[in-house]
Amino acid sequence: MKIALKVDVDTLRGTLEGVPALLDLYRRHGVRATFLFSLGPDHTGRALRRIFRPGFFSKVQRTSVLRHYGLKTLLYGTLLPGPHIGRRGREIMRAAQAAGHEVGVHCHDHIRWQDFVARRDAAWTEKELRAAVDAFREVFGHAPHVHGAAGWQINAPTLALEEQLGFHYASDCRGEFPFLPVMDGVAYACPQLPGTLPTLDELIGCDGINEANVHDAVFAASRKPAPAGHVYTLHAELEGMKLLPVMDRLLRQWRETGDQVCSLQEYFAALDPEKLPRHEMLRGEIAGRSGLLAKQGAPVTA
Repeated sequence: MKIALKVDVDTLRGTLEGVPALLDLYRRHGVRATFLFSLGPDHTGRALRRIFRPGFFSKVQRTSVLRHYGLKTLLYGTLLPGPHIGRRGREIMRAAQAAGHEVGVHCHDHIRWQDFVARRDAAWTEKELRAAVDAFREVFGHAPHVHGAAGWQINAPTLALEEQLGFHYASDCRGEFPFLPVMDGVAYACPQLPGTLPTLDELIGCDGINEANVHDAVFAASRKPAPAGHVYTLHAELEGMKLLPVMDRLLRQWRETGDQVCSLQEYFAALDPEKLPRHEMLRGEIAGRSGLLAKQGAPVTA
């Protein structure tokens, strides 16, 4: 089985602490991943606006947000000013690329994108995404080729902009296999490589799953037949920090089974974009996660 690793880096702490730990782990295992960076201000504390969203409190309790993110991070954007991640973390971001990993855009302001993009227009969306692309260029000196929307949140203008900005592929949603998206009746050309496996924060605390055995749950999910392979989304703030042993155990299981662990770039290279099916891009629920996310929908034949 092919397993593509997509690392979402949401915060300054995740950049400064989680990314180096993952780089060391991946070096020891001899694997490559895709790191998607938040490149603007860290406003994690503003996530408290989600307090009335159904399922928000249960997720916070299950995944010990304070333990994993730290009090300082949870105050950024409220009682503390939000530090600029791209400026503070650029050397570590460059180290990921220098180590042979793929690098791409997650967002400019993670909380702003995740909480608002689904209800905003094309002008708002373009301003946010271009800000992320410009910040990426400042760090790396070249244009990004991959985008993975923060919180799996998008709107139709996002898909149009991914074409205009020259992204080769995106991983903006959850689904079963790669496809070309159709949203609100409009077909788009930038392929989607959806996340196919559950994340740790969706599993821990449910059905007897804890930090000691969650790797077995992810591994079991990765045994589901998937002709193109699976895409596993992990977080620098979780698998790169206190849950680093979980990532280590998962890598050992996949490698001992003979699976190919790779980046999204390597995953995409094995596909023929012209033969990808067209599917609707919808918003729906995912078990263990609050709110609505972008999801792969029904096939579109016309």
